[in-house]
Amino acid sequence: MKRTVIPVFLAFLALLCLVPSGFAAAPAAAPKNVVLIDAKSGKSFVPLSFLKGFAGASVQWTEANKQIDITDGEKQLTLFVGKTAAQKNGAPVTISDAPFSENGTTYIPLQFISEALGYSLEWSKNPSAVSISRDNTNASLPAITRGSVTNGAAPIVSASKTFKVGSKSISAQMVTISLMHPKIKLDVVLAGDTAGKVENLSSIAKRSKATVAINGTFFDAYTKDSYKAPYGYIVSKGELRMKASGDKRTIFTYDNNLLADLIPGADFNEYFNQGSIQGALQAGPRLLVDGKVSLDVKAEGFKDPKILTGGGARSALGLTRDHKLILLTTSGATIPQLAEMMKQAGAYQAMNLDGGASSGLYYNGKYLTTPGRQISNALVVKYQ
Repeated sequence: MKRTVIPVFLAFLALLCLVPSGFAAAPAAAPKNVVLIDAKSGKSFVPLSFLKGFAGASVQWTEANKQIDITDGEKQLTLFVGKTAAQKNGAPVTISDAPFSENGTTYIPLQFISEALGYSLEWSKNPSAVSISRDNTNASLPAITRGSVTNGAAPIVSASKTFKVGSKSISAQMVTISLMHPKIKLDVVLAGDTAGKVENLSSIAKRSKATVAINGTFFDAYTKDSYKAPYGYIVSKGELRMKASGDKRTIFTYDNNLLADLIPGADFNEYFNQGSIQGALQAGPRLLVDGKVSLDVKAEGFKDPKILTGGGARSALGLTRDHKLILLTTSGATIPQLAEMMKQAGAYQAMNLDGGASSGLYYNGKYLTTPGRQISNALVVKYQ
């Protein structure tokens, strides 16, 4: 992901809470490692747990007086929850922002910690994230507005929508997922857990214990051979399950914190070798870049008229600026029409998935869109 240094108060928008019907409040779950941005002050906070072992740091917590001791080589810091009085290498200092506890996690001021321990910070607008690094250690954490994600908020919305695209009205099924919710997990699942096999989308979802599932990459659906090759890179649980060297098509990726991105196929090896990608699937073409329709279908290597000019059943995924995942299916649209639909749906980045008879969307135990055939692989959403 490309990063641009920008002021914090311009970089991040508040997350909108999603409250779908049919989802009860969930029990408390451990929050993901995220940087919290205070909407009023613009100040940022990082989970204390993130520092444990990062670049050699060690952390000690004393419950009696809510004391935090951080040791990093010869550097020693002492902070207290709810207090601006602190210590740096034994000398008293006053910090501008007091540590606090929220949803069972203690957060400490990122600016003070980074300056005291010599961390470099790089802020990214798309996706909203902070890269924290020192020496050869680096981590990218999603950035969200404090209070925008809570354990009690339902994280998944399902809706039937009609989009007005030019003079045409196009109906679609759509599921929106709050990726930063502590109980949301993603996985990319191969049919039969083996490249080349096919399986019903509902079967993939049920054996994965998934709440939501959508078909993934293109594959050789029309061969008479038993091996039906998937096309493009596929990563599941950090393991590269399918290679596609030289393929330029767009790839959806995410890491352990569900910091998701869309990257060009040519950049995949560079990103994967950094070791942070936990899941990925390649399809394309790219539909939206930074909230605008951006189509360069031939440059991604597509030659099939079904993609270049034709209409048909489509599946797509999109990412919002506030870390939501949009999954959408429609029974009849061209690629330009699909791009406009994803823009109207609120996506900031978006890409096409396999379509036609493969197009399918599963939610909460049933199909919203029923595929016309078995499929090669799927992106699944778990609510645990």
